[in-house]
Amino acid sequence: MKYNVKSLKLADKGKLRIEWASEYMNVLSLIRKRFDKEKPLKGLKVACCLHVTTETANLALTLKAGGAQVSICASNPLSTQDDVAAALVKHYGIPTFAIKGEDNRTYYRHIVDAISSGPNITMDDGADVVSLIHKDRRDLVKGILGGTEETTTGVIRLRSLEKQGLLMYPIIAVNDADTKHLFDNRYGTGQSTVDGIVRATNILLSGTNFVVCGYGWCGRGVAMRARGMGANVIVIEVDPTKALEAVMDGYNVMPLREASKKGDVFVTVTGDINVLRKEHFELMKDGAIICNSGHFNVELDIPALEKMAKKKRRTREFVEEYTLRDGRRINLLGEGRLINLAAAEGHPASVMDMSFANQALCAEYVAKNHAKLAKKVYKVPDQIDKNIAKLKLESLGIKIDVLTKEQIKYLESWESGT
Repeated sequence: MKYNVKSLKLADKGKLRIEWASEYMNVLSLIRKRFDKEKPLKGLKVACCLHVTTETANLALTLKAGGAQVSICASNPLSTQDDVAAALVKHYGIPTFAIKGEDNRTYYRHIVDAISSGPNITMDDGADVVSLIHKDRRDLVKGILGGTEETTTGVIRLRSLEKQGLLMYPIIAVNDADTKHLFDNRYGTGQSTVDGIVRATNILLSGTNFVVCGYGWCGRGVAMRARGMGANVIVIEVDPTKALEAVMDGYNVMPLREASKKGDVFVTVTGDINVLRKEHFELMKDGAIICNSGHFNVELDIPALEKMAKKKRRTREFVEEYTLRDGRRINLLGEGRLINLAAAEGHPASVMDMSFANQALCAEYVAKNHAKLAKKVYKVPDQIDKNIAKLKLESLGIKIDVLTKEQIKYLESWESGT
C-alpha cells in the first residue's frame, strides 16, 4: 500500500483520538452500521481531498464500511493531524498522503497520489481534486460517476466551471445542505476559529476590537463567539443585505479602512482574494493580529506585507511578527492559512457529524443515481438533509411534534382564508 505520512510511530495516539471523536458522531455511526450491512459502495474507489482530522477519519471508515476502496490526501498544507494520518495507514489500511506543513509541491503530489488508482467518486474540500483532474488528468473522467464538495470556496469554483460549460461530471454541493452550512459553518467555524486564535496567541479577547471580514454563515459564527468572549465586534461587508443584518444583530459595521485603525484582531472569512492588503496594513495599530479562516490563504495579501516589512521573526509556534519600516509590528497567524486547523483541531466532532453524514449519504446517492445526473452542481436532496437533522435530534434524545392531518390539509389547500 502506498502512503506518505510523517511517522507511523504516531499511529497509536491517532487511533485513540479517532475513537474519541467517534463517540460524538452518532449520526455517522448509525450510517456506518447500515453501510456495513448493505455495502452500497461495494467495488467503488473514493478519493478524498479533505482536512485529515479525527472527524475525517471517521468518514473514511464509514465509506470503507460501505465497501469503498478509500484514499485520502489533505485539502490544506497545514490542516493535517499527523497522528491521525498515521493511524489511517497503520490501523485501518487506508492509503493516506498528508503531512502537516508540507510545501505546495508535496501538497499537489499528494493529490496526484490519492487519485492515481482512478476514483469513481471524488470528495473535495476546496475543489482542488476537481480542478487538477480538469486541468491535467482528464483521462480519469471516464471512470468518475460523480463527486461531492464540502466548502463554500469549492462550490464557488465548481459553479464557475458549470457556468462556463466545462464541468465534466456531476457534483453534489454538500456545503449548501442546511445541516451543513447552518451548523458546521456557523457553530463549527465560530468556535474553532476563536479556539485557534487563542491557542496561537494566548491573548484575552475580552475588551479587544475584533474585526470580522465577511458576514456569511462562517462570519456570523465567528462574530457570535468573539462577542460571547467579551470582544467589541466590528463587521466588514460588501453585501448591503448582510451588512444590514449585522447591524440588526447588534454589531458595528463600517468600511475596512476605518476598521483598520481600530482593530486589535482581524479575521477574514470571505472566500475572496486580498481582503486585507497594503492600504489596510498601513493603518493598523502596533501589535495588530491578522488571520484567516477562509479556505485558501489568499484572503491576506502576504506578499505585500513581506515587501512592507524590514524584519520578520517567529515569536510563537504559529505567530510571525512583521516589523514595518516605521517600527509598527503586525502579527500574522498560521501563515495566513485556516487558523482553526493550523493552530487548533478544527471543528468539534459533534458538528462535523452532520457534515460528514451528508458526505457519506451523498456518495451513496451518486452511486445509485449517477446515470440520471447531468454534468451540473446539485443541491443535497432534501430527503437526505431532513433525515440527517432527524437522526441528529434522535441522537440528542430530543423529540419534536408532527403536524396533524387537519394541519397538513390546511397547508396544502388554498380555499381556507380569514
